Amino acid sequence: MNRLTADQVKAGFIGLGNMGSRIAQRLLHHGYHLSVYDMDLAKADAIAAQGGVVAKNIAELAQTADVLLSCLTNDEAVRSVYTGPEGVFAGARAGTVILEMSTISPERSRELHTLGARGGIEVLDVAISGSTPAAEEGALTLLVGGNRELFAAAEPIFQAVAKRYFLLCGPGSGTAMKLVVNTLLGVGMQAIAEAVVLGEKAGLDRARLLEVLAQTAVIAPAHVGKLATAAVDDYSPQFPLRLMNKDFQLILKAAAQEHLPMPATEAAFRVNSDELAHNDEEDFSAVLRRTEDVAGIRAIHSAPVTS
Repeated sequence: MNRLTADQVKAGFIGLGNMGSRIAQRLLHHGYHLSVYDMDLAKADAIAAQGGVVAKNIAELAQTADVLLSCLTNDEAVRSVYTGPEGVFAGARAGTVILEMSTISPERSRELHTLGARGGIEVLDVAISGSTPAAEEGALTLLVGGNRELFAAAEPIFQAVAKRYFLLCGPGSGTAMKLVVNTLLGVGMQAIAEAVVLGEKAGLDRARLLEVLAQTAVIAPAHVGKLATAAVDDYSPQFPLRLMNKDFQLILKAAAQEHLPMPATEAAFRVNSDELAHNDEEDFSAVLRRTEDVAGIRAIHSAPVTS
């Protein structure tokens, strides 16, 4: 299979949210001819201003793209975009390559692989691990499921948007790995919240506690920046609560299917849901403030963490 380089393929992108828009920009910056579609025309126009072409609808985009990427909100959105009467599979040509980057259930990913194969369309599930700043910098980690030959052909695209990319196994394995990763992300944030509140209750200065904690070996890189923003009471969304909540639901559904108890994940999900009911557009790290509130702590948040 030929490599999917900028001089060989026309690319299409569906779903220009926080992550999708930044990935689309990276493709443009690496010379890809890119057509885009989003239900929010303003988002599509923002990419057009940087050299992209706005497609009138999904069918038009699917008919013209050699390789199509999508980054959508949930299983339902993915099913609608791909399998609807005006969806991708209705319009795409045989030989089209699809890199589906949404965080969805492994079952949905496997369904897309099966449906695509019926029309001669090759699909990889390419789950994203990383923040919006990482997406801007092309420093994401990609977790891929599907055909090894197609994975190798897609390397030029992966290199444009990511620092690391891994082929796990067959269809659905990329999205399964993403659920593993986000289990640690979400449960880890709740563990940090509880540990910080324990320190505060023990009389430690909050700013100093967060500063020191951020420099210990037990804090994952994905959580270090959360301590810095929490120090100044900044919970603006890089990874919104609502998306972490959706991922918790996918994780627990997958666990239930395997008859696997996940008590720590269930507890973290409850706290996440409680905070979501109050502030649905904040970052998932706002569970720290929720844990402080439950503990009756009203700290003065003023000093940023220094690294």
